[in-house]
Amino acid sequence: MRTRIVFLLSFTFLTGVPAFAEEPIVEDELRATAQSLFQPIPTAEEVIAARKVSKDQIQLGQWLFFEPRLSSSQIITCNTCHSVGTGGADNIPTSIGHGWQAGPRNSPTVLNAVFNVAQFWDGRADDLAAQAKGPVQASVEMNNTPGKVETALKSIPEYGELFRKAFPGQDEPVTFDNMARALEAFEVTLVTPNSRFDRFLKGESSLDAQEMAGLDLFINKGCVSCHGGQNIGGEGYFPFGVVEKPGGNILPAGDKGRFAVTETATDEYVFRAGPLRNIALTAPYFHSGQVWDLEQAVAIMGVSQLGEELNDTEVKAITAFLRTLTGEQPQVLYPTLPPSTQDTPRPIQPASRPG
Repeated sequence: MRTRIVFLLSFTFLTGVPAFAEEPIVEDELRATAQSLFQPIPTAEEVIAARKVSKDQIQLGQWLFFEPRLSSSQIITCNTCHSVGTGGADNIPTSIGHGWQAGPRNSPTVLNAVFNVAQFWDGRADDLAAQAKGPVQASVEMNNTPGKVETALKSIPEYGELFRKAFPGQDEPVTFDNMARALEAFEVTLVTPNSRFDRFLKGESSLDAQEMAGLDLFINKGCVSCHGGQNIGGEGYFPFGVVEKPGGNILPAGDKGRFAVTETATDEYVFRAGPLRNIALTAPYFHSGQVWDLEQAVAIMGVSQLGEELNDTEVKAITAFLRTLTGEQPQVLYPTLPPSTQDTPRPIQPASRPG
């Protein structure tokens, strides 16, 4: 492998950004360090094989992901808050659910969620199947019940056939639990391999000088302490404001994070470290969804988590690196769903739209 050395004189000349270190970055050395801290995203085929989900389960899960009749109003789907066309999120501060209610937190991306240690900002769901049950039942989201979901699905003959194929041998396959399992099977396919950073990890010279400088800073400034592994985060829980708590608009006092799950004092304002894959696509940022600019988010994390005010050059370099984490987006065919029957429950309409 050819060794590439990035001299900061060249960095300054090519980018117009002042150099911020005296030592040149040796690409092979940086790659070796990165390989010890991060892993590439596998292909969907590799994840499907590892998770042992069937094609029939994936197909059923895909239908259910876009199925509005899982909600009591019959207008909200999983894709409403986790749009596969917009980075797996909805790109608003907090999601809008049943009766035009605003949810309490920013919607995390569903892309690569299979690699997270747990789901939701507070980790209250151990896996994607457990996560799938939450929004369906939450009054601020889909506002439905397991019994009503099962009634709706059983009323549509095509769903009965799909559930029997997806879960063969079961006397009654159309269940709320199997709904969640099917959604999990589909969601494990929503991965984004082959980002420029992944190609760098595999040996390609796919990062430019500024991006490699940003990766070097990301590692050596300590960002990797919370944001490492396959998903560049999502693998552990950390206080938001290790050194200095951000303002109340970014860290609302009433949302104590993981404390609501564990009721342990040390978990106050502790959240799962956000996975940074495809971060350039998923603004606004943080659990409060109050920061729209990625450079601003990087600067806030420097002060809050590292206790360091990063200079403009450092912020721009780290941000440039983060943009290399955008992978190939899953190509999902929007399904043509089967029609309701006279036995399908009628939608419960919200009282009125505010304003």
